[in-house]
Amino acid sequence: MTARDHWGWKARLGMFIVSTEAVPEAEWWAMMPQGVSVHAARVKALTPWARWSPDRTHVELEPDIERGAAAFTAMRLSAVTVAHSSSSIAGGRGWDDAIANRLSAVLGPEVIVTTNGRDCRAALKASNIERPFLVFPAWFADESLPKGVSYFAEHGFSPSGHMRVDPGRQWRDVNPCDLYGLGMHVEQDVEHLYRQVRDICPDDADGILLVGTGLRCVGILEQLEQDTRRPVVSANQASLWRCLRLSGVNTPVHGYGKLLLT
Repeated sequence: MTARDHWGWKARLGMFIVSTEAVPEAEWWAMMPQGVSVHAARVKALTPWARWSPDRTHVELEPDIERGAAAFTAMRLSAVTVAHSSSSIAGGRGWDDAIANRLSAVLGPEVIVTTNGRDCRAALKASNIERPFLVFPAWFADESLPKGVSYFAEHGFSPSGHMRVDPGRQWRDVNPCDLYGLGMHVEQDVEHLYRQVRDICPDDADGILLVGTGLRCVGILEQLEQDTRRPVVSANQASLWRCLRLSGVNTPVHGYGKLLLT
């Protein structure tokens, strides 16, 4: 009898993540069903991670993405996601499709390629959410907030409102753009986040979307659903769910919101 070794015999999933983030892998492993594994390629590049051509007909991958994709080709992965909400938002209309097509050319037709933007949109639809309350990380710059709202509005949703997470007393005097570099991203207080979302969510919201794969939040999804009586989706939960389903893995995962039961 062998001990559990997290070997991906049902599916092996790849994710491109920010080079300095600890949250995405931790949250994926927390929610991962048996027989599935996750493998990360770390990216240190400007946002978005693929640059539009002058005529916006295609994108060129940043070097880190190219290196990661080349490494992934040897792993026999089932699905790969570009786990970076900011790139989907900053890239604008068509960017998700453009980078997925470019990566598919590198990884081959047997590997399904998606993005966090695609994953979140699919998760909202699967959860019957049309008027999501959008929750953005504390480190999102002022100009990123309207872009994030516009991204979902342009894809058929009607956001009921949005908020940027209050980082907590010790960080409130810090410019949002400086929070990440000063380490706030590894000192996140999920109970503080839970209370904010629960108390601020507008009455006309029919669901909640926690944007950003660096936002630590999957541990509160189920409690938020119970207390707000609304479906709750997070960036990492959405990408894992979609990669699992695209890979033919339909195992329900309990404890992390209704999405992973669908």
